[in-house]
Amino acid sequence: MLARLLRPKHTASAHCDLPCGVYDPAQARIEAESVKAIMEKYAANEDPAFRTRALIIKEQRAELVKHHLWVLWTDYFKPPHLETYPQLHQLFWEATKLAGAGGGKGTTDVAKADELLAKIDEISKIFWETKAA
Repeated sequence: MLARLLRPKHTASAHCDLPCGVYDPAQARIEAESVKAIMEKYAANEDPAFRTRALIIKEQRAELVKHHLWVLWTDYFKPPHLETYPQLHQLFWEATKLAGAGGGKGTTDVAKADELLAKIDEISKIFWETKAA
């Protein structure tokens, strides 16, 4: 009897964990743009204290890029998306590597930041296509 009383009256389903308005690749892009801007400022300034602070902040922002990408990857995108966009695994892997030690966290090379931004743009394009469907 108790189980029957506690059983939900309605079943709901969605392709993501919360209403889709909470997911947006723009969050990753904003942090990636910060990483790039910090790399540019780092290159233009020879002050050791400034450069140390810039590296610390750049690495924090790069970690946020990874976080926002992983939220999209693990919470928003679902198996049906992979059927339509089989490149998603590789795209997210490459983007998070570019945000991590192989890119945003591990270098001050602005070209790596540009590569990261391009990957985020690809993810964003797919994201908005899935939202429109």
